[in-house]
Amino acid sequence: MSAFFHDLREALHAAGCPPEAIKTEGAPGQIEVTWPYGDPMTACDIYTVHQHAVRHLAAQHKMAPTFMAAPQTGVGSGLHLHVSLWRDEEDSAFWAPQSGVLPEPLQHSVAGLLTALPHLVPLYAPTGNSYKRYRPHSFAPTRFTWGIDNRTCAIRVTGEESNPHLENRLPGADANPYLALAATLAAIIHGIRNQPKLPDPCTGDGYEDVEACEVPRTLDEALTDFVDSSIPSAAFGSDAMDHYVHAGELEVGALAGQVTDIELLRGFDRA
Repeated sequence: MSAFFHDLREALHAAGCPPEAIKTEGAPGQIEVTWPYGDPMTACDIYTVHQHAVRHLAAQHKMAPTFMAAPQTGVGSGLHLHVSLWRDEEDSAFWAPQSGVLPEPLQHSVAGLLTALPHLVPLYAPTGNSYKRYRPHSFAPTRFTWGIDNRTCAIRVTGEESNPHLENRLPGADANPYLALAATLAAIIHGIRNQPKLPDPCTGDGYEDVEACEVPRTLDEALTDFVDSSIPSAAFGSDAMDHYVHAGELEVGALAGQVTDIELLRGFDRA
């Protein structure tokens, strides 16, 4: 892996998007790549370049890369988005001058994420496989919760105490970065405009917070929430919404009639 890491780092530097870190993660063959913060569209462009570089270089090293959210049972890969709001290049809207007190823009942003993201799930979990990543105690959230440096939550407030930022842990590695970030920003705007009530932070195991809304268990369930809510069309317009509903329905239909290995394993000799 070290030779692949070296070549990937060199390629990303040459492409003008040097990474902050490249390292192995919890599962065999799983790697994490991070970048310094910057402009949101540029960040999405960099991630897209990175995907092309990974596929090209992996082939040269006789490896097969995948960006599936759940490439194996019990293994999940995420696309965690770290977000902050700025009034200009030197004035963070999340600046917290008083220790232990979240500034109002941050409170409204978190509340908006918890309120709107349940209705925008197909934009950051677009495939049937996406939902197999959301498993208890997997570091992928199963409920729409938030907490301070709590990795069992969907939304984590992290960073320096005086200058925190948000981490959205819901998108999987299979997400389109532009759509996942668009959903995140739409939810933040929803929070700032409508100022929904912010629930108490989760200070323990977010997987056990039965009061919090559950993450959908299937793409079909997520599409139902997407269609029934007014939030997606208000944020993106009805034409865009219809497009992604159609895309999701095609994905559901492609999987619906397929006989899987686990069905054969469980049913071949039992039927």
